Amino acid sequence: MNSYASLCDDFGVSTYVHGKLEMPSARETVLHFFEALQKVSPKMTEFEKRSDTEYMLEEERDSGSYRWASLDHRRLSTGFVNPPALEDADAHNERVLEMAAGHLDLGPLQTESVDVLYYFDFLYQGNHDEVVAEALTTGTPLESLVQVPAARVLHYQPTMMLALDEGCQLQARLSIETRTNAYQVRTNSFPESPVTVYFTVRQFWGKQPFKTFAESYHNQRRVLDELVSTYVVPQVINPLAKAISAKQ
Repeated sequence: MNSYASLCDDFGVSTYVHGKLEMPSARETVLHFFEALQKVSPKMTEFEKRSDTEYMLEEERDSGSYRWASLDHRRLSTGFVNPPALEDADAHNERVLEMAAGHLDLGPLQTESVDVLYYFDFLYQGNHDEVVAEALTTGTPLESLVQVPAARVLHYQPTMMLALDEGCQLQARLSIETRTNAYQVRTNSFPESPVTVYFTVRQFWGKQPFKTFAESYHNQRRVLDELVSTYVVPQVINPLAKAISAKQ
C-alpha cells in the first residue's frame, strides 16, 4: 500500500528524460510509440496533441489514480498519480523507459539527464506562502520576520539543491510551489488550489555507472525514497500538513 498517499491530498511519482537533441517528431514514430504503449496499458485511452511539439497519453482521471506519458521536443515524461503502491508506479515508469529506448531510438549519447521525483499536493484555500512560511520557519532565524506586525507573506517558495556524489552527477532538489498572488492577498479572496512539494533526484548522463534507463531509475527511486522518508516527510511534509490542518 502507498503510505505517502495518506500524508497529502494527491501524491505522484514522475520520471523525465531530458535530451541533448530533439526527440523524434515524425507522425508515424510518435503514433507507433504511443500505440505500443497502449497495447501493454489498455486503460491509457486519452490521447491528446497539446501543441505542435507535445503529445500526451493517459488514463481517465475520474478515479483519481491514473498513469500518463508525454513526449515533447526535448523531453520524455511519464508518471503515476496516486498509485495504489509504489511498485505500480515503478512498473509503469520502467516500462515506458524501456519502450522509449526501442521505439524512439532514445539512447545514452543524446541524453542529458534523468529525473525521478515525488510530489505531494495539499489543497488549501488561503494564503499559500503564509502557511508554508509558518510551517517551515518556526524555530529558525526567519520566524521573527514572518511575525512582523501587520505584515503578510507574499512569496515564500524555498528551494534547495544537494550534490549526492563527488562529481555532482547525482543531485537532489527540494522545491515548494505556491499558487497565491498579490491580488488574492489584497482582496483576501483565495480559491482552493494545491500547495505542492517536489523532491527530485537527478542523474546526469555520460559518466553514470548505469547501462540502461531502467537501472538508473531503480537507483534513483531508492535514493529518493530514503531521503524523502528520512528527511522530507518529518521536516517538510508533516509540518506543512499540520499547519494547513490548523487553519481549516
